[in-house]
Amino acid sequence: QLVESGGGLVQPGGSLRLSCTASRFIFRIDAMGWYRQAPGKERELVASVDNRGSPIYGDSVKGRFTCFRDSAKNVVYLQMNNLKPEDTAVYYCNVYSHNNDYWGQGSQVTVAS
Repeated sequence: QLVESGGGLVQPGGSLRLSCTASRFIFRIDAMGWYRQAPGKERELVASVDNRGSPIYGDSVKGRFTCFRDSAKNVVYLQMNNLKPEDTAVYYCNVYSHNNDYWGQGSQVTVAS
């Protein structure tokens, strides 16, 4: 239902962009966004955008990450700038629709020199 792309290895201070395309069979999407999970830690919200285009961000990424969506194409993006080693995690796309959560397959992002 969700297909992610864009993960990889980047040096500290670098940038990456993740994208996620939701199946056209998911109707009336309420919100699209991203979560991440680092080894030994719980999954946490990175960013999410509602139908008005208003984003919310986790405290640790504010000012560095930007989440935006193309509602016509059912695509959500996560632009990650000034990446830090503590951003290393598996990033999961999330779509919330009709009280249901849909998840992407996960994209590894590794920040290391």
